[in-house]
Amino acid sequence: MQPDLLHRADAAHALQHFRTLSPLVHCMTNDVVQTFTANVLLALGASPAMVIDEQEAAQFSAIADALLINVGTLTADRARAMRAAIDSANTAGKPWTLDPVAVGALTFRSDFCKELLALRPAAIRGNASEILALAGMSAGGRGVDTTDHAQAALPAAQALARQTQAVVAVTGEVDYVTDGVRTLAVTGGDPLMTRVVGTGCALSAVVAASCALPGDRLTSVAAACSVMALAGSRAVAASTGPGSFIPAFLDALYALNGEDVA
Repeated sequence: MQPDLLHRADAAHALQHFRTLSPLVHCMTNDVVQTFTANVLLALGASPAMVIDEQEAAQFSAIADALLINVGTLTADRARAMRAAIDSANTAGKPWTLDPVAVGALTFRSDFCKELLALRPAAIRGNASEILALAGMSAGGRGVDTTDHAQAALPAAQALARQTQAVVAVTGEVDYVTDGVRTLAVTGGDPLMTRVVGTGCALSAVVAASCALPGDRLTSVAAACSVMALAGSRAVAASTGPGSFIPAFLDALYALNGEDVA
Protein backbone atom coordinates (compact mmCIF):
# COMPACT_ATOMS: atom_id res chain seq x y z
CA MET A 1 0.00 0.00 0.00
CA GLN A 2 1.41 3.38 -1.05
CA PRO A 3 1.77 6.04 1.68
CA ASP A 4 -0.50 9.06 1.50
CA LEU A 5 0.96 12.56 1.64
CA LEU A 6 0.13 14.47 4.80
CA HIS A 7 -2.50 17.11 4.09
CA ARG A 8 -1.07 20.55 4.76
CA ALA A 9 -4.33 21.67 6.34
CA ASP A 10 -4.03 18.87 8.89
CA ALA A 11 -0.48 19.95 9.73
CA ALA A 12 -1.61 23.55 10.15
CA HIS A 13 -4.44 22.46 12.46
CA ALA A 14 -2.01 20.39 14.56
CA LEU A 15 0.40 23.34 14.87
CA GLN A 16 -2.47 25.53 16.08
CA HIS A 17 -3.37 22.94 18.73
CA PHE A 18 0.30 22.64 19.72
CA ARG A 19 0.68 26.36 20.32
CA THR A 20 -2.67 26.70 22.08
CA LEU A 21 -2.15 23.78 24.46
CA SER A 22 1.60 24.35 25.07
CA PRO A 23 2.31 20.80 26.27
CA LEU A 24 4.71 20.26 29.16
CA VAL A 25 7.27 17.74 27.93
CA HIS A 26 9.46 15.70 30.27
CA CYS A 27 12.62 15.14 28.22
CA MET A 28 14.87 12.33 29.42
CA THR A 29 17.22 12.90 26.55
CA ASN A 30 20.93 12.66 25.90
CA ASP A 31 23.49 15.06 27.31
CA VAL A 32 24.60 16.30 23.88
CA VAL A 33 21.25 17.77 22.83
CA GLN A 34 19.49 19.00 25.97
CA THR A 35 19.83 22.73 25.33
CA PHE A 36 18.95 22.50 21.64
CA THR A 37 15.94 20.28 22.37
CA ALA A 38 14.67 22.70 25.01
CA ASN A 39 15.07 25.65 22.65
CA VAL A 40 13.20 23.87 19.84
CA LEU A 41 10.26 23.10 22.13
CA LEU A 42 10.22 26.67 23.46
CA ALA A 43 10.34 28.12 19.93
CA LEU A 44 7.23 26.09 19.05
CA GLY A 45 5.41 27.13 22.20
CA ALA A 46 5.81 24.00 24.31
CA SER A 47 7.32 23.82 27.78
CA PRO A 48 10.39 21.55 28.23
CA ALA A 49 11.75 20.06 31.45
CA MET A 50 14.83 17.89 31.88
CA VAL A 51 14.37 15.82 35.06
CA ILE A 52 16.69 12.82 35.28
CA ASP A 53 16.98 11.69 38.94
CA GLU A 54 15.11 8.40 39.39
CA GLN A 55 12.79 9.58 42.18
CA GLU A 56 12.13 12.97 40.64
CA ALA A 57 11.66 11.50 37.15
CA ALA A 58 8.99 9.13 38.42
CA GLN A 59 7.20 12.00 40.13
CA PHE A 60 7.49 14.45 37.26
CA SER A 61 6.40 12.14 34.44
CA ALA A 62 2.97 11.90 36.09
CA ILE A 63 2.72 15.70 36.08
CA ALA A 64 3.96 16.33 32.54
CA ASP A 65 1.75 16.07 29.47
CA ALA A 66 4.23 13.81 27.67
CA LEU A 67 7.50 11.96 28.23
CA LEU A 68 10.46 11.52 25.88
CA ILE A 69 12.89 8.62 26.34
CA ASN A 70 16.08 9.17 24.31
CA VAL A 71 18.88 6.66 24.90
CA GLY A 72 21.70 8.61 23.27
CA THR A 73 23.87 8.76 26.40
CA LEU A 74 22.41 5.79 28.25
CA THR A 75 23.87 4.61 31.57
CA ALA A 76 22.67 1.96 34.01
CA ASP A 77 21.46 4.64 36.45
CA ARG A 78 19.69 6.52 33.69
CA ALA A 79 18.04 3.31 32.46
CA ARG A 80 16.56 2.76 35.93
CA ALA A 81 15.31 6.34 36.02
CA MET A 82 13.77 5.96 32.58
CA ARG A 83 11.94 2.79 33.59
CA ALA A 84 10.59 4.53 36.69
CA ALA A 85 9.41 7.49 34.62
CA ILE A 86 7.71 5.24 32.06
CA ASP A 87 5.92 3.26 34.75
CA SER A 88 4.68 6.47 36.33
CA ALA A 89 3.60 7.95 32.99
CA ASN A 90 1.69 4.78 32.12
CA THR A 91 -0.05 4.78 35.49
CA ALA A 92 -1.04 8.42 35.00
CA GLY A 93 -2.19 7.79 31.42
CA LYS A 94 0.46 10.08 29.91
CA PRO A 95 1.94 9.22 26.48
CA TRP A 96 5.63 8.48 26.13
CA THR A 97 7.86 8.41 23.06
CA LEU A 98 10.98 6.33 22.41
CA ASP A 99 13.98 7.58 20.44
CA PRO A 100 16.18 4.46 20.04
CA VAL A 101 19.45 6.27 19.31
CA ALA A 102 22.10 3.93 17.84
CA VAL A 103 20.06 0.81 18.59
CA GLY A 104 21.57 -2.11 16.72
CA ALA A 105 25.09 -0.78 17.08
CA LEU A 106 25.47 -1.32 20.83
CA THR A 107 24.18 -4.21 22.94
CA PHE A 108 23.15 -2.49 26.19
CA ARG A 109 20.92 0.12 24.58
CA SER A 110 19.58 -2.36 22.04
CA ASP A 111 18.46 -4.79 24.74
CA PHE A 112 17.07 -1.96 26.86
CA CYS A 113 14.98 -0.46 24.04
CA LYS A 114 13.61 -3.84 23.00
CA GLU A 115 12.50 -4.42 26.61
CA LEU A 116 10.78 -1.01 26.60
CA LEU A 117 8.62 -1.98 23.63
CA ALA A 118 6.42 -4.02 25.99
CA LEU A 119 5.70 -0.85 28.03
CA ARG A 120 3.38 0.64 25.41
CA PRO A 121 5.09 3.66 23.84
CA ALA A 122 2.72 6.07 22.15
CA ALA A 123 5.29 6.77 19.44
CA ILE A 124 8.71 5.67 18.25
CA ARG A 125 10.92 7.98 16.18
CA GLY A 126 14.18 6.84 14.63
CA ASN A 127 16.25 6.75 11.48
CA ALA A 128 16.02 3.83 9.08
CA SER A 129 18.83 1.76 10.60
CA GLU A 130 17.46 2.22 14.13
CA ILE A 131 13.91 1.21 13.14
CA LEU A 132 15.16 -1.82 11.22
CA ALA A 133 17.25 -2.96 14.18
CA LEU A 134 14.46 -2.33 16.69
CA ALA A 135 12.11 -4.41 14.55
CA GLY A 136 14.64 -7.26 14.59
CA MET A 137 15.57 -6.93 10.93
CA SER A 138 18.98 -6.62 9.31
CA ALA A 139 20.22 -3.06 9.51
CA GLY A 140 23.29 -1.03 8.72
CA GLY A 141 24.13 2.07 10.68
CA ARG A 142 27.29 3.71 11.93
CA GLY A 143 26.69 4.81 15.49
CA VAL A 144 23.93 7.42 15.35
CA ASP A 145 24.14 7.67 11.54
CA THR A 146 21.96 5.60 9.27
CA THR A 147 23.26 3.72 6.25
CA ASP A 148 19.75 2.66 5.22
CA HIS A 149 17.06 4.63 3.42
CA ALA A 150 13.76 5.46 5.11
CA GLN A 151 11.69 3.81 2.38
CA ALA A 152 13.62 0.56 2.84
CA ALA A 153 12.69 0.62 6.53
CA LEU A 154 8.99 1.27 5.93
CA PRO A 155 7.93 -2.41 6.15
CA ALA A 156 9.88 -2.69 9.43
CA ALA A 157 8.19 0.47 10.73
CA GLN A 158 4.76 -0.89 9.83
CA ALA A 159 5.50 -4.23 11.50
CA LEU A 160 6.84 -2.46 14.61
CA ALA A 161 3.72 -0.29 14.78
CA ARG A 162 1.47 -3.35 14.60
CA GLN A 163 3.55 -5.10 17.26
CA THR A 164 3.56 -2.21 19.74
CA GLN A 165 0.37 -0.31 18.81
CA ALA A 166 2.59 2.78 18.61
CA VAL A 167 2.84 5.37 15.86
CA VAL A 168 6.25 4.82 14.27
CA ALA A 169 8.10 7.57 12.43
CA VAL A 170 11.09 6.60 10.32
CA THR A 171 12.86 9.74 9.19
CA GLY A 172 15.17 10.49 6.29
CA GLU A 173 15.00 12.30 2.97
CA VAL A 174 11.28 11.52 3.15
CA ASP A 175 9.71 10.81 6.53
CA TYR A 176 7.23 7.94 6.84
CA VAL A 177 4.78 7.85 9.75
CA THR A 178 2.67 4.75 10.27
CA ASP A 179 0.30 3.10 12.73
CA GLY A 180 0.71 -0.23 10.96
CA VAL A 181 -2.40 0.25 8.84
CA ARG A 182 -2.18 3.81 7.55
CA THR A 183 1.03 5.47 6.44
CA LEU A 184 1.70 9.16 5.79
CA ALA A 185 4.68 10.54 3.90
CA VAL A 186 6.22 13.90 4.78
CA THR A 187 8.56 15.65 2.37
CA GLY A 188 10.82 18.64 2.93
CA GLY A 189 13.84 19.45 5.01
CA ASP A 190 17.43 19.68 3.77
CA PRO A 191 20.64 17.61 4.04
CA LEU A 192 22.22 20.45 6.06
CA MET A 193 19.97 19.40 8.94
CA THR A 194 22.11 16.27 9.32
CA ARG A 195 25.21 18.47 9.84
CA VAL A 196 23.87 19.91 13.08
CA VAL A 197 23.80 17.86 16.28
CA GLY A 198 20.35 17.28 17.64
CA THR A 199 17.80 17.89 14.89
CA GLY A 200 16.57 14.29 15.03
CA CYS A 201 16.55 14.22 18.82
CA ALA A 202 14.69 17.52 18.92
CA LEU A 203 12.17 16.13 16.44
CA SER A 204 11.56 13.24 18.82
CA ALA A 205 10.76 15.75 21.57
CA VAL A 206 8.28 17.51 19.27
CA VAL A 207 6.79 14.10 18.42
CA ALA A 208 6.44 13.39 22.15
CA ALA A 209 4.67 16.70 22.66
CA SER A 210 2.40 16.02 19.69
CA CYS A 211 1.27 12.75 21.25
CA ALA A 212 -0.41 14.82 23.97
CA LEU A 213 -2.59 16.67 21.46
CA PRO A 214 -6.25 15.75 20.93
CA GLY A 215 -7.33 14.05 17.73
CA ASP A 216 -5.66 11.53 15.46
CA ARG A 217 -2.19 10.67 16.78
CA LEU A 218 -0.88 9.54 13.39
CA THR A 219 -1.69 12.95 11.93
CA SER A 220 -0.23 14.79 14.92
CA VAL A 221 3.10 12.93 14.67
CA ALA A 222 3.27 13.46 10.91
CA ALA A 223 2.52 17.14 11.46
CA ALA A 224 5.46 17.35 13.87
CA CYS A 225 7.72 15.98 11.13
CA SER A 226 6.24 18.43 8.62
CA VAL A 227 6.72 21.48 10.82
CA MET A 228 10.35 20.61 11.53
CA ALA A 229 11.04 19.93 7.85
CA LEU A 230 9.47 23.24 6.77
CA ALA A 231 11.43 25.19 9.36
CA GLY A 232 14.59 23.40 8.25
CA SER A 233 14.03 24.37 4.62
CA ARG A 234 13.48 27.99 5.57
CA ALA A 235 16.51 28.05 7.84
CA VAL A 236 18.77 26.67 5.12
CA ALA A 237 17.64 29.45 2.80
CA ALA A 238 18.57 32.02 5.46
CA SER A 239 21.93 30.54 6.50
CA THR A 240 25.36 29.87 5.02
CA GLY A 241 26.30 26.72 6.94
CA PRO A 242 25.79 24.77 10.17
CA GLY A 243 26.85 27.65 12.43
CA SER A 244 24.25 30.09 11.13
CA PHE A 245 21.67 27.34 10.61
CA ILE A 246 20.89 26.83 14.31
CA PRO A 247 19.67 30.35 15.10
CA ALA A 248 17.91 30.52 11.73
CA PHE A 249 16.15 27.23 12.49
CA LEU A 250 14.94 28.38 15.91
CA ASP A 251 13.75 31.66 14.38
CA ALA A 252 11.93 29.76 11.62
CA LEU A 253 10.17 27.52 14.14
CA TYR A 254 9.15 30.54 16.20
CA ALA A 255 7.80 32.39 13.16
CA LEU A 256 5.81 29.51 11.65
CA ASN A 257 2.06 29.90 11.59
CA GLY A 258 -0.86 27.94 10.21
CA GLU A 259 -0.83 29.80 6.90
CA ASP A 260 2.85 28.95 6.35
CA VAL A 261 2.22 25.27 6.96
CA ALA A 262 -0.96 25.15 4.91
